[in-house]
Amino acid sequence: MRILVTGGVRSGKSTHAEDLIGGAPATYVATGTPPDREQDPDWAARIDAHRDRRPDAWGTLETQDLARVITDARDPLLVDCLGTWLTAIIDADDAWEHESDAVHDLVLARTDEVVDALSRCEHDVVLVTNEVGLGIVPEHRSGRLFRDLLGVVNQRVAAACDEVHLVVAGRVLRL
Repeated sequence: MRILVTGGVRSGKSTHAEDLIGGAPATYVATGTPPDREQDPDWAARIDAHRDRRPDAWGTLETQDLARVITDARDPLLVDCLGTWLTAIIDADDAWEHESDAVHDLVLARTDEVVDALSRCEHDVVLVTNEVGLGIVPEHRSGRLFRDLLGVVNQRVAAACDEVHLVVAGRVLRL
């Protein structure tokens, strides 16, 4: 089963995704991990807080290579989240200042790799993402680029999933 869980910031989407996986052995995939985790204490604290509330049977993997992780999965995966994964792609190539078309092509290629991996994955995968239509995105070039690209990523991944769940204020709507 492949499920995309989307919602606004602090909507309860990560908690819902954790509930979907349950207490059996699984891997929590923290996407967008900076190259040097210790240089970003906010990131480290976020991952540690998630780790502390998950079942002991769960492992944690911090990576930016989402397609490889999905391909190599041996347990169910909870991927959190596509928004930080997208940011990491753009950051890794220092693409915030590049032409939008080049960044768009790069992100679509990486998204296609993830969608292809999802289609071959034999384990349950729950992917968490931010619904860009529900959040405040700054009206500057980088904000628009992020919003537009995450919208495309979400649509492509949703098409590869069996279900999409929208979470608003802790309430779940299966789409």
